[in-house]
Amino acid sequence: MTLKLHNLPGDPGARRKRRRIGRGESSGWGKTAGRGHKGAQARSGGSKAGGFEGGQTPLTRRIPKFGFSNAPFRRHRAEVTLAHLNRFEDGAVVDPAALKAARLIARRAERVKVIATGTLERRLTVRLHGFSAAARAAIEARGGSWQVIEE
Repeated sequence: MTLKLHNLPGDPGARRKRRRIGRGESSGWGKTAGRGHKGAQARSGGSKAGGFEGGQTPLTRRIPKFGFSNAPFRRHRAEVTLAHLNRFEDGAVVDPAALKAARLIARRAERVKVIATGTLERRLTVRLHGFSAAARAAIEARGGSWQVIEE
């Protein structure tokens, strides 16, 4: 007999039959079906919540809270590139309200800075909170003007 894929002998014990729990006493897994007698674990849905310590105050409640989060005091900042400013028409005034209307920055942004990524192709008046040195030079090179605003 030649050895081929369809007539290879299986490994002994590789495919065990599924244990059929609760199918009569003679199966060996009848009556309590391996769950023991009574109690929470013997009942359906009977498992404790994660972190439950038998009625003792759980560790997560025994240990005091500590630390500080600066998240409530975070200042929301945004960056705009020179390439983004090309969306505006020549001679336009670019301020935070205009950027929010154009959806270039988030509505919650409090401060906006222009960075020199990309090239500027328009003559604009830009009134924002911050400018990189290269961005200032690029705006002036196009004949536009920039102004730092404080709010």
